[in-house]
Amino acid sequence: MNPTSYSGLAMNDQPAANTVQRIHDALRQRIITLDLPPGTVLSRTELTEEYGVSQTPLREALQKLAHDGLVTIRPQSKTIVSRIDTEQLREAHFLRVALETEVSRRLAEDLPEGTIARLRSIIRMQQAVGDDPSQYRIFQELDELFHQTLFIAAGQPDLHRLVRERAGHMERVRQLHLPHPGKISDILERHTAIVDRIEAQDAPGAMDAARSHLSRTVLQVEALREKHPDYFT
Repeated sequence: MNPTSYSGLAMNDQPAANTVQRIHDALRQRIITLDLPPGTVLSRTELTEEYGVSQTPLREALQKLAHDGLVTIRPQSKTIVSRIDTEQLREAHFLRVALETEVSRRLAEDLPEGTIARLRSIIRMQQAVGDDPSQYRIFQELDELFHQTLFIAAGQPDLHRLVRERAGHMERVRQLHLPHPGKISDILERHTAIVDRIEAQDAPGAMDAARSHLSRTVLQVEALREKHPDYFT
């Protein structure tokens, strides 16, 4: 293959990869926000029309979602939004706690300049939208930005992506838990506690604050399963 044809192949592959990622991200967002609740049958024909794509990138996007545990693909049959798998949820929670407590420890011991200001700015933005139920989606996006900022500051952006890939079941549980009275204020208090301990260079305290924060929703899984039995395996 000559350099010209190789360059052309690379250029042609890039838009295809971008299309697959765009569809994956859009469908993932609809699944984790419960716009597409567990048990929803996904029509490939309707989705290709909705996103203006062919079957090939849609199929690849659905395969990525299946790898994330968010859809179940039945060959020659149908694709269904998966129910929340509590075993996978607890595995993802274990991974996140292990990684994020270590991230918090490292930041308390070696804090890049500007990190505290960025984290407190995100908390202020969360406070600004937290009282408005119509802004819950923005609140959650800011919540994820808060945690992403921690990982980036610790020099571990790839580990945050790994956590995100495994977090689909947990994010749906968080969506169910978020409207509960006191949940928003609890998140804000615990984000603030993490930042306070990091700023104080209190590594054990930062780890404890992160562990406590990340464990709040998982403690509500059984109660949420009783309230929404059709959403869980």
